[in-house]
Amino acid sequence: MIYKDFQGMKLSNLGLGCMRLPVADGNDAVVDQAAVEEMVALAMERGVNYYDTAWAYHGGNSELAIGRALAAYPRDKFYLANKFPGYDLGNMGKVQEIFEEQLKKCRVDYFDFYLFHNVCEMNIDAYLDPQYGILDYLLEQKKNGRIRHLGFSCHGSMPVLKRFLEAYGAYMEFCQLQLNYIDWTFQGGKEKVELLEQYRIPVWVMEPLRGGRLARLSKQESAVLQTMAPQRSIPAWAFRFLQRIPNVTVILSGMSNLEQLKDNLATFETEDSLTKEEWDGLLALGGEMTNPKALACTACRYCTSHCPQGLDIPHLLALYNEHRFTGGSFIAPMALSAIPQDRQPGACIGCRSCDRGIPSFLRWRSIQRGSGAYQRRSMAS
Repeated sequence: MIYKDFQGMKLSNLGLGCMRLPVADGNDAVVDQAAVEEMVALAMERGVNYYDTAWAYHGGNSELAIGRALAAYPRDKFYLANKFPGYDLGNMGKVQEIFEEQLKKCRVDYFDFYLFHNVCEMNIDAYLDPQYGILDYLLEQKKNGRIRHLGFSCHGSMPVLKRFLEAYGAYMEFCQLQLNYIDWTFQGGKEKVELLEQYRIPVWVMEPLRGGRLARLSKQESAVLQTMAPQRSIPAWAFRFLQRIPNVTVILSGMSNLEQLKDNLATFETEDSLTKEEWDGLLALGGEMTNPKALACTACRYCTSHCPQGLDIPHLLALYNEHRFTGGSFIAPMALSAIPQDRQPGACIGCRSCDRGIPSFLRWRSIQRGSGAYQRRSMAS
């Protein structure tokens, strides 16, 4: 197992994410406990010492499942991460109640790592609102030894990340980002990593395989990689890409069965750094995977100065591209829900002022033709 240094500790480079545990009969809320314990046993045997769960995973049952599985091992043999569920604004006033319940569910007296969960456009105001006392409470638990290291995960845009860091960056010890060879450019991953480096905050990676998409390449996509290195497995390419980023410490993978775990363990047994040519080839492939579905936008922002409705067109285009590429993930609707109704795509009056002198933004009108389902799904989320 590859290990990375973090404040005097040796963390396994591969962390077991507990959002996609084995389930019974296809029911996400019914975790297959026996299968989880078998996976944890192999992971522990092969050197994985980092386990990541959360309040909402598997309908609230992930914490129970991993807590039960890890209870068979000495507490100093593993690191357990959990999160405050601020993705639900109704939880903001319940930090103490939820934290105490999480300790019970996980059968531990402390969390090695604890995070503000999913800092994004929807909840940034509430997370930073002193009336809820979230940061104060978590810092108190850290002082009392019930949280060893405090950090945050972020699905938000660069402005959201900057705002959170400006407010709480001095207290944050790590940041969990969605990062892979698609999102290095598609979601501005490179710029986010560089910003975190300025704060000297190491990166934990979530979605290294983009929800499994990077493990299920088409024949044409796979051929590109096999031409460069036929001996390397398709999922391994995504992990090797992340291992080349110096600021990355832990790479979380949500593994759903023993076979996936075995494949990932084999990848993380030894380091196999990508060459520059392989790195560039992966980024090119990632661009080819997103470009056919993406509306072109250079974010020059000339269009916004012509829009009588004051729409942030580049941001809306980025959300549209994300939504279209994923086929309907939670990220775009979540971000859109934080935008006032009069600044959403449906507020466009079709005046075509944004087209003035900027031919690439002729594509903006295509959002209006396809935004109905996007809007309806966003508002239902």
